[in-house]
Amino acid sequence: MENPLEIVLVLLVILLGLALVYLYPIWLRLEKIRNKLSSQGINGPKPTLLFGNTQEMKRIRQGLKRVQRQDTGMNSYISIIFPHFLLWRKTYGPVYHYSTGAVEILHVAQPEMVKDMGQWTPSELGKPNYLMKSRKPLFGEGILSANGDLWSYEKKILAPEFFMEKIKGMIGLVMDATVPLLQAWENILDATGGSKEIYVDGYLRNFSADVIARACFGSSFTKGKDIFCKLRQLQKAISQQDTFVGLSAIWKYLPTKSSWEIRKLDQEVRLLILDLSKEHRSRSHNNDVTHMSPHNNLLHAIIDAADQRPSGSSAEDFIVDNCKNIYFAGHETTAVTATWCLMLLAAHPEWQVRARAEALEVCCGQTMLDIDALRQLRILTMVIQETLRLYPPASLIMREALMDVKLGGVDVPRGTIIQVAISMLHLNKEAWGPDADEFRPDRFANGAAAACKPAHMYMPFGYGPRLCTGQNLAMAELKVVLARLLTKFSFSMSPGYQHAPSFRLTIEPEFGMPLIVTRLA
Repeated sequence: MENPLEIVLVLLVILLGLALVYLYPIWLRLEKIRNKLSSQGINGPKPTLLFGNTQEMKRIRQGLKRVQRQDTGMNSYISIIFPHFLLWRKTYGPVYHYSTGAVEILHVAQPEMVKDMGQWTPSELGKPNYLMKSRKPLFGEGILSANGDLWSYEKKILAPEFFMEKIKGMIGLVMDATVPLLQAWENILDATGGSKEIYVDGYLRNFSADVIARACFGSSFTKGKDIFCKLRQLQKAISQQDTFVGLSAIWKYLPTKSSWEIRKLDQEVRLLILDLSKEHRSRSHNNDVTHMSPHNNLLHAIIDAADQRPSGSSAEDFIVDNCKNIYFAGHETTAVTATWCLMLLAAHPEWQVRARAEALEVCCGQTMLDIDALRQLRILTMVIQETLRLYPPASLIMREALMDVKLGGVDVPRGTIIQVAISMLHLNKEAWGPDADEFRPDRFANGAAAACKPAHMYMPFGYGPRLCTGQNLAMAELKVVLARLLTKFSFSMSPGYQHAPSFRLTIEPEFGMPLIVTRLA
């Protein structure tokens, strides 16, 4: 067999045979799940052996994106990002199942089933194993991805660091982090006559990174800049790789350029975090209080807890993984929410005027905000809550049934991936009314619990036992930065803005967020 073409064909046949050997047992397992769900009246699109329903998903995306991009309202972006969800819901109802070729997903939008998800522990309804593997470079086995005893231990260590009593002591630090942001925009406007188009998302990402670095790790953004930049690159690389479904489990083991880049970034982030940890240990050992920040209790807690971690990963892995989780969740989601908030205020100047008037009244004469002042920002709180409804940073909740569970009377077999599209719940007109697509902050006038029925249809910080640990810090940070910006500048839509929400693990503007920023008289 000397013909190179024949050799290539033989190799392809061998690879295809190995793929079938790998995939056939998976197919049988998924078919068993499908039969169990179908016997209870839950249906879905018919999958293929190799790709599940992924080819159909791609066709739906391409077709609906062309038809509906021009017709969709500003806040009705689901038809652009998740058009297959809408079509399948119309065809099969609010509960259906579909396949990626590697896993079987039960899509849930029925209120009672969603409610029941909060009653199962992370040992029963946990983070999916396939996501833990594909996103391991970004999250490892930190609190965002771990299950069972490890997750319980991480929650016990990290949650107290974000209690409201601790947040009170961080507000001054958040205020300090706004100073470089305000000064940067002032300098830009000084050179341009007081008004200029600014891409605000990058500045807000830097601000939020500065906050989490100072508040939790005792370092400024300048010191942690490499970590944040590399985590951002990891986020983009992994979100692109996540689009390869079906045979993705095989592709990710191949030495592709993307896989190599992810491994390289992962190792670089690891070394940077370990250097930070060693520096902290050294200062603690030498009692060097002159260089120790009073706001590095979180890093201290993570390092101390590493030695008592449940068996499994190493102490270094425990430190690196949980620092990655705090770095990512603590700044990425807050920054993207602040970005959407400014866009919505620019698009709805009447609410911008109301929020500014309140901020000026509360901040008047105060050089430093405190927790009591933040509680007085009721209009701004409603604006933030409505922004989180329309543009929830984490758009999907994904859980794996680690044992047989029951949701809303449906028996869900072990191994099923359960999916809740938060953005679809937040735009459900039965829960929110006919104006669900509209920006209307006053729906939160009596609090989040009264804004919709049932109340659990609002879940910007997740739901159940895995409710976001850092939500108190996130809300305080958003109130501080938005109040400070509104008292200094006004915002209007830029003619160059392209409204294209994109799914990159969070929902963010694909082409950035340019706004016309004008200095207030």
